[in-house]
Amino acid sequence: MDKNTWIGFLLIAAIVVGFSFLNRPSKEELAERKRVQDSIALVQAQEMEAKLISQQIAQQLEAEKAAQAPTQTTDQLAAQVAAVYGPFAPAAQGEEGFIALENSKVRISIDRRGGRIAKAELKEYKAYGDSVNNLCLFQNDESGLNFTLVTNSNRILATQNLYFVEAGQSTDAEGNTTLTMRLNTNIEDCYMDIVYTLPADDYMVDMSLQPHNMHLALAQNMSSLEMQWNQSIPQQEKGRKFEEKYAQLQYMFIGGEVEKLSEMKSDRANESARLKWIAYKDQFFSTVMIAEDAFESTTMESTPLNQHSRYIKEYKTTTSLPWDITGKQVTNLKYYFGPNHYNTLKAYDKDVTSVEKLHLNELVPLGWKIVAWINKIIVIPMFDLFMSWGMHIGLVILLMTLVIKLILLPFVFASNKSTAKMRVLKPQLDEINAKYPPEKMQERQQATMALYQKAGVSPMSGCLPMLFQFPVLMAMFWFLPTAIELRGQSLFWADDLSTYDAIITWNTPIPLFGTHLSLFCLIMTVVNIVYTHITMQQQSGGQEMKMMRWMMYLMPLMFLFFFNDYAAGLSYYYFVSLLMTIIQTMIFRWAIDDKKVLAEMEANAKKKGTQKKSGFAARLEAMQREQQRLAREQAKAQMKR
Repeated sequence: MDKNTWIGFLLIAAIVVGFSFLNRPSKEELAERKRVQDSIALVQAQEMEAKLISQQIAQQLEAEKAAQAPTQTTDQLAAQVAAVYGPFAPAAQGEEGFIALENSKVRISIDRRGGRIAKAELKEYKAYGDSVNNLCLFQNDESGLNFTLVTNSNRILATQNLYFVEAGQSTDAEGNTTLTMRLNTNIEDCYMDIVYTLPADDYMVDMSLQPHNMHLALAQNMSSLEMQWNQSIPQQEKGRKFEEKYAQLQYMFIGGEVEKLSEMKSDRANESARLKWIAYKDQFFSTVMIAEDAFESTTMESTPLNQHSRYIKEYKTTTSLPWDITGKQVTNLKYYFGPNHYNTLKAYDKDVTSVEKLHLNELVPLGWKIVAWINKIIVIPMFDLFMSWGMHIGLVILLMTLVIKLILLPFVFASNKSTAKMRVLKPQLDEINAKYPPEKMQERQQATMALYQKAGVSPMSGCLPMLFQFPVLMAMFWFLPTAIELRGQSLFWADDLSTYDAIITWNTPIPLFGTHLSLFCLIMTVVNIVYTHITMQQQSGGQEMKMMRWMMYLMPLMFLFFFNDYAAGLSYYYFVSLLMTIIQTMIFRWAIDDKKVLAEMEANAKKKGTQKKSGFAARLEAMQREQQRLAREQAKAQMKR
């Protein structure tokens, strides 16, 4: 190897070593990681010990009942349970089962073991391909919630292994239901309540952790409550690829900034800043946990699962909550179990101060800033207006396309008129090209620009409509695949506009294409090719255009590969939009007379010829003449050499 190769290797090694040094965790971060790992390991070890003892007690009690002969073993095991659970020994055994709460929108089931929400169903939505059962966000072991308790004997317990008892349930005059789940101790008047409040007509569930004289049972220095929350996200939709794309773990800092973990690969975040909420998001539905105060020292993980699994993602969170063991202050949380519907989520920020806003509507992806602005100001209000009229979703998209085309109509007309001007100028442009060969490109450009100026034509004017249409096209590109209103809505042969409408399927995947062919996408591609052909007819037929023509015809075929997996509703929109564009083009061709355009241009040219040139135009012309003079002098000097 030469010297340069050795220097390159040394520089690479220096960069790697330097990067590793700069990114190594601090002593405080290492200590915090070790504390969390030790705490988790200790909890797991003690959980196993406690579980084993509890099983032994249950087995012994069953044996005694069968033999009707008490033994000393039960007392010994009970003593061991008391040693492991301390004051929480009464909660080591309990009744298995669930308690259901429901309103007009959600149905939740509370597990007596752990006092957690073990199942959440949305009553207004059905599982894909199931017209009977409610859509279930999670159930049983698909979700877990645990709080770590440190007893006054320095024992670490997990609430997920302790049994709660129902301490009361009531419904007020407005239909709001309250359920109290109590974790008892062997100390008089010492317990912890988890109080759930389910409003009569809402997706939000209040959860309040209320300690009562818990300073008698817990360690005195326990000023925060460690929480572990995990959930596996089942595949809810037909198109797994795009469900995986939109399924994300998102979270919001105190102050309103929303961040997310990667949706494409395993990702992890350690946030020392205070968080307001953490969302376990799917394509159309989310489970969001919201803190009244804040989540602190939070670690979050997102793991995509194998495509053969019935789950698409697994989310995990470890965090801390403010905790007052005396019970003077309670720890309040909220759960959101519901759809990723923009207006539904935005409604939670109504009539609140800017500091208190949750910004849950950020769970709905609307694109880049300018595109999101178009969606928020134009697309969503127009979509909601047409939907409120009770029309079919296909007609709604058709009317939206028509309105957008009408708004852009003046710009499109100006573009077509500019194209007509360029078309009638083609003979004169051919003369200029023949007069000035390619080696005299500067003179050719000057003559061409002079012709454009004389005729009052701007070559860029044809690009103006696209400049306005592109953000709108992108806004619809982001909005339609995430619009929950399309979910389960049929149109013609497509039974669900929120996913692809396959007419042909096969087993072996085709690279970049998949295992199916979507009909709306195919029709959109055919119409796009027709539109490209009509557009290309207006272009010159020179050799320099041949490559451009091939590229223009190739793009629709690329769209076939790109949009084949997308929502049928999006392909339907692009199909309708292209069809309207073709009709517009044909009408404009009929309405714009080339002879009249040429006469108008000649009249403008004569009018400009009689007008005195502006000072700027005169200076520009003088500069051009000076450049030509310098170019001629340089050419003569080179010939003499």
